[in-house]
Amino acid sequence: QGQLVESGGGSVQAGGSLRLSCAASGFTYSSRCMAFFRQAPGKEREGVVVIDKHGNTAYADSVKGRFTISQDNAMNTVSLEMNSLKPEDTAIYYCAASRAWVCTVVPGPLPLRDEFEYWGQGTQVTVSS
Repeated sequence: QGQLVESGGGSVQAGGSLRLSCAASGFTYSSRCMAFFRQAPGKEREGVVVIDKHGNTAYADSVKGRFTISQDNAMNTVSLEMNSLKPEDTAIYYCAASRAWVCTVVPGPLPLRDEFEYWGQGTQVTVSS
């Protein structure tokens, strides 16, 4: 059975950095897109960043220039480096794998959560001012 296991997260002061990692197993990783979403209390889950097999990426405007996604296709892992964190980045962060086995990131809005099949358990990121 497919699963995504996240690690990292935690608490940090504004301006600090954190790194999230996500390991995939039990499903065909191949050319799926991988993404990180986040959900703050009382808000909808929103897309943060997505990456395809070829390394094409798309970021939410709110994190551009501060967050960087990377992947190791051989190890079926994806990571999110978060720098210059702000209190508004506080949320539960989820990694996700696309429903489409072959997925390509194109310019435009980030994919919707319904386009993703597998989800990590979520990890809390708290940024204090």
